[in-house]
Amino acid sequence: MNTDTAASGIAPSNKLTPRQRKAIVAGTVGNAVEWVDWALYAIFVKIIADVFFPKAHGGVALLSTLAIFAVGFVMRPVGAAVLGMYADRHGRKKGLTLTIGLMAGCGFVIAFTPGYETIGIAAPLILLLARLAQGFSAGGEFGSSSAFLVESAAAGRRAFAGSWQQVSVAVGALIASLLGTTFTSLLSEGALHSWGWRVAFVIGGLLGLVGLWLRVSIEDTDSFAETKARGQDRKNPLKAMFVEHPLAALRVVGITVAGTLTYYIWVNYLPTYANLTTGIPLERALLSQTLCLIVFVVLLPFAGLLSDRLGRKPTMAAFAGGFVVLAWPMLHLLNDSFVVLFLIQLTGMLLILGYSANCAVIMAEQFPPEVRATGIALPYALAVAVFGGTAPYITTWMSDSGHADKLWLYVSGAALVSLVIYLTMPETKDKEFA
Repeated sequence: MNTDTAASGIAPSNKLTPRQRKAIVAGTVGNAVEWVDWALYAIFVKIIADVFFPKAHGGVALLSTLAIFAVGFVMRPVGAAVLGMYADRHGRKKGLTLTIGLMAGCGFVIAFTPGYETIGIAAPLILLLARLAQGFSAGGEFGSSSAFLVESAAAGRRAFAGSWQQVSVAVGALIASLLGTTFTSLLSEGALHSWGWRVAFVIGGLLGLVGLWLRVSIEDTDSFAETKARGQDRKNPLKAMFVEHPLAALRVVGITVAGTLTYYIWVNYLPTYANLTTGIPLERALLSQTLCLIVFVVLLPFAGLLSDRLGRKPTMAAFAGGFVVLAWPMLHLLNDSFVVLFLIQLTGMLLILGYSANCAVIMAEQFPPEVRATGIALPYALAVAVFGGTAPYITTWMSDSGHADKLWLYVSGAALVSLVIYLTMPETKDKEFA
């Protein structure tokens, strides 16, 4: 917030200043490269299993590697609580530099740790510790980056600025996918297993250092500085969030339910679901997914601008209401046609714009600056762990038990829960924002 403008009685401008543009770029780029390091593990999980576990037990090795991946998600609420409090007490800038430093540093640790054949049981133990630290880092990133981006926005452009948080997540996944595709296409299987996958992690770590440099070069937000100057900061932001803002914390959970579940199913699971139920080749389903994701990333900032014009409630209600109404016809119209799959995926992704463009800003607008990073981070991380984390198991169980045709009920039910919350929560587009 610009205090000079407010004091003079002049209406604040919606135009981004050079400082605000720099802040949004630094926040976006840093967040994107942080998610490159996180996503590379999933891309090279089979190779990591072969390197870090005994080769004689291939199935057990893969399950163990996937278990380590899951443990990283368990650490996200812990990181959200600790690093959210750190960002609220010491500043968004310090919180963001710490999260990206942890993520990049652990990427280098994974890249350079010798395999099981060289150092034995120490190899998977080091891998486990590195992924625990990365999960801890990822948990704190969302709250800190969301608070930083929204607080750095021009008046009337908060959703636009916040939408770049989700742009950066998708871009990070695309960069990781590009690295995986490049290395698997250009290298022989032997080279990829012996050193190629390690180079990908080194590149991810180097990109993290670039993001760290960008974050070190920016100033902290006026919201944090003014809160600190007025002595309104809290020694225990976590306690303050629960005691003073319990309804806002619960609202963040409700806001997240449909968003995390539909995003997982439409972005991650739908290609597999289409392959299993219609027989369309997986590579064609993944191509459709990639094309839709590119469209999604391009349109996200525009969806943020639409939220800044129309409001949070109508744009988020359009997302949830759309899935309540369209989940059944979209999933039942699926067949082995690439065009049909593309149109269904694209329709779902266009609906999800209403959530992804709003999630950072609507959560930031629930809390005052002294507890904002914590208030965003912890309820969001818990909701993702409970609803997003269980989605892979539930969807797989439904498919294996012959209930794949009931997937629409799962999607519509979650969307209905969030729709009720969106329609009953207060509109915050024009709320005074410190």
